Amino acid sequence: MNKRWAVRENADEGLVNKLSAELNIDTVLSSLLVHRGISTFDEAKYFFRPDQRHLHDPFLMQDMEEAIIRIETAIASGEKIMIYGDYDVDGTTAVATVYSFFSKQYKKMEYYIPDRYKEGYGISTQGIDYAAEHGFSLIIALDCGIKSVDKIDYANNLGIDFIICDHHLPGAELPAAVAILDPKRADCQYPYKELSGAGIGFKLIQAYAEKNSIQFEAVAQYLDLVCISIACDIVHITGENRVLAHYGLQKINTDPCIGVKTLMEVAGRKGPYTISDVVFLIGPRINAAGRIDDAKHAVELLLACDDNVAKAKGLMINSRNSERKEHDLSITDEALGMIDNDEVLIGKKSTVVYNEYWHKGVIGIVASRLTEKYYRPTVVLTKSNGHVAGSARSVLGYDLYEALCECKDLLIQFGGHKYAAGLTMHPENVEAFKDRFEEVVSATITPQQLIQQIQIDAELRLSQIEPKFFRILNQFAPFGPENMAPVFISKNVYVSGNAALVGATHIKMAVMQEGSPAFDCIAFNHGEYLPQLKPGVPFDICYSIEENLWREKRTIQLNIKGIRVLSQN
Repeated sequence: MNKRWAVRENADEGLVNKLSAELNIDTVLSSLLVHRGISTFDEAKYFFRPDQRHLHDPFLMQDMEEAIIRIETAIASGEKIMIYGDYDVDGTTAVATVYSFFSKQYKKMEYYIPDRYKEGYGISTQGIDYAAEHGFSLIIALDCGIKSVDKIDYANNLGIDFIICDHHLPGAELPAAVAILDPKRADCQYPYKELSGAGIGFKLIQAYAEKNSIQFEAVAQYLDLVCISIACDIVHITGENRVLAHYGLQKINTDPCIGVKTLMEVAGRKGPYTISDVVFLIGPRINAAGRIDDAKHAVELLLACDDNVAKAKGLMINSRNSERKEHDLSITDEALGMIDNDEVLIGKKSTVVYNEYWHKGVIGIVASRLTEKYYRPTVVLTKSNGHVAGSARSVLGYDLYEALCECKDLLIQFGGHKYAAGLTMHPENVEAFKDRFEEVVSATITPQQLIQQIQIDAELRLSQIEPKFFRILNQFAPFGPENMAPVFISKNVYVSGNAALVGATHIKMAVMQEGSPAFDCIAFNHGEYLPQLKPGVPFDICYSIEENLWREKRTIQLNIKGIRVLSQN
């Protein structure tokens, strides 16, 4: 698929030059800082040197005082407390964080993870009934609950209080909970709005620790779990999240909890781990527990205190992940076949595919793969508990949630955000939904949005990539949304030696530019360019710069995102 190369506009030249002089760095690096909103020496120091002192006062969050008082009251009076969380990575890491901390202070506690298939997302009636039957009078809900108005009313009628710790956008009405911790509340003055669910849980235990004179180290030990939630829930890695992720990665790479250490071992990769490694190696294994079996297994692993118990649980979860991969690949192949063999579907501006036998636990992954292949808004549907359930994914700049709002009369329920959503409908509405969704997308999407874009940060000469440049560039990490690894463009480069095919579709080569040394490159899924990459033939590349470790030797490598062979006419 051809991708559009979009080069970012030049940053303010005066600010760039001023910052370069103050920091004694290349203007390309200072332009990256300016594009990130950093224009002074002090702001750059804050960015390059994350510090635990940069974490905000948790009591700045609306209702935090009420939440802590209610927990203290419950502990003082011997009430049973339930820690309730969603079944995905963010929810399970949040539960493991909050339960582990409070269970060291108080014993009359349990945790509860809803069944993905029987109860669905968020707070369930079944979960509340379980709490009532077993004498729980306080539920701390993590990564869910902000829109559960009716469920909280139901719990209140049963004499059960809720503290909601959520990071999703509230609806028009807030639930009648004892406390609602959500920086996205309109009346919340908390300085940072993009915390993950586990991040909100972390602020809760931070507040309790401060109020009860517990050392910060007792809270900081959970930053590996918080980092995993930040990475896998794809929240912004800016501000406070960047501080949490920075220290969380340090803990993952030096002293992870037994459960995380076990996940790293079964993933078969030693450190150091980056945010990307967490997303692709740890996250899917935690998720697989809930997709294929029961997410409680993931929490049990993350809470494990014994190496043997953790190893057994880790191997089981790794096996579930292998099952998940099998379902994922087979369903993706089926879906690709459905699209490729249907001329009408191929010509549409959206993709909606349905098979009642597909595994519900992987349709979100399949939707992502189809979006990547055809690059258009995509919905994958399957049968679940008598209804049709779906996962939807979007493309850059297109608001999927708004498109689903235009189809809401055909849906039982839906929720999500601009780029990802879940939905359910009655089986008889599937065909009407396909037509309506295509109609809405066709009327609202632009031609540019249907062409995948590579966002390029700056032009760079290869000769500028020297040790100091690379060392400072690495300090921009941890990378993630709103702080992505920079992508550069270099023009008129040449193959140094020979380019070779690696695997079926990848290219391994070295490139150089006039006046520069040669740099090793890997170009994933660019095999079709190989016949054109001849010595002496100039071409442009866009790429990120990374470190490659091979047989204990570390070298700079260019990870090619795009190749543009220049005309020889």
